Amino acid sequence: MKVLVVGGGGREHALAWRCAASPRVGEVLVAPGNAGTATEPKMRNIPIPAEDTRALVRVARAERVELTIIGPEGPLVDGVVDAFTAAGLACFGPNRAAARLEGSKAHMKEFLRRHGIPTARSATFTSANFDPDWVRAQRTPLVVKASGLAAGKGVVIAESIAEALASARAMFAGQFAQAGNEVVIEEFLPGEEASFIVMADGEHILPLASSQDHKRRDEGDRGPNTGGMGAYSPAPVVTRAMHARIMREVIEPTVRGLAAEGTPFTGFLYAGIMVAADGTPNVLEFNCRLGDPETQPILTRLTSDLTVLCEAALAGRLDQVSAQWDPRAALGVIMAAAGYPASVRTGDAIEGLEAAARLPGKIFHGGTRLEDGKVLTSGGRVLCAVGLGGTVALAQRQAYALTDAVSWPGAQYRRDIGYRAMARES
Repeated sequence: MKVLVVGGGGREHALAWRCAASPRVGEVLVAPGNAGTATEPKMRNIPIPAEDTRALVRVARAERVELTIIGPEGPLVDGVVDAFTAAGLACFGPNRAAARLEGSKAHMKEFLRRHGIPTARSATFTSANFDPDWVRAQRTPLVVKASGLAAGKGVVIAESIAEALASARAMFAGQFAQAGNEVVIEEFLPGEEASFIVMADGEHILPLASSQDHKRRDEGDRGPNTGGMGAYSPAPVVTRAMHARIMREVIEPTVRGLAAEGTPFTGFLYAGIMVAADGTPNVLEFNCRLGDPETQPILTRLTSDLTVLCEAALAGRLDQVSAQWDPRAALGVIMAAAGYPASVRTGDAIEGLEAAARLPGKIFHGGTRLEDGKVLTSGGRVLCAVGLGGTVALAQRQAYALTDAVSWPGAQYRRDIGYRAMARES
């Protein structure tokens, strides 16, 4: 069969790599792809932007693609699955109405309240009804979020009222373009965060391996928020009891609630969970797709055929399949360009990739491009180096052996990915 993966980041490289491992897959097309997907066996890049829905439908028809998997959130929120479905093409992901769960944080918070799913107390404002006095009446720290899609960067943890007010006003003024037309301000929830991702077919649910990521740029979870600087799987905070509680209190009522409201969810559903001291699994966010960088370690551990799981979901048969996992831990370290997460420098040649390919583990490409036979940086999060090991510490050692083999001017990455899990191990 022929598979199309839409997107050009590290998540999409991992998706294409896992699909290509299937003996039933002859070729994986990646649109637009990156330097990694340009050089992998059984993969071919298609120079079509992920946002060009009409062109994607045309190429899927022309290439006789049997399964399309959508990576990034933007096309999902814009209705790419609706277009594929109307064309009679199999496309794994939620339709536009269901994807609104990620497309609008304000909508998501109202959905959580309607269905009694635990989350932080919050209020939603536009520039027209913004109430500074409400903000001043709250306890700090406060979390200020652009309601729309902001590539994982539209969140500020404000330590003071003045910072919260300034952050909200900056969002209203266009800091994150239209994503900041609405702003959600919510209480800060202490605890430990985990990423809980499942596959859903509108009714049935297949949990994937748990994971945990590091959002802050600098070591010790300091510095600005990013799209993610590294992740590992499984997440020790998600014990067997916590797994059951997240399914019971978050995932199952979400899938039931979406179906009851006429927007059944088929695709990857990502719940960002903050586990409180009393064990309550509070929802920080929902994503309508796989996370990045969680995808890279999760799919490194997946031993089942991903295409079989996706086709089962599209047929409403997720209850008839299961996912098998490598028992080892996987840990991924993001190597980012100079300046990330603000404005970044691109076009630097990446050295050491051939040497790294001879080492254990796997490097997934994100912001890279192939030019005259050289791999150049072309985005903020450039590479994700993933190691496997019997413990998180061993997986970390393998991942950092990969990062140490690769370099380019201004490359930056954290040296403490997985430190919480390692503290539990020790």
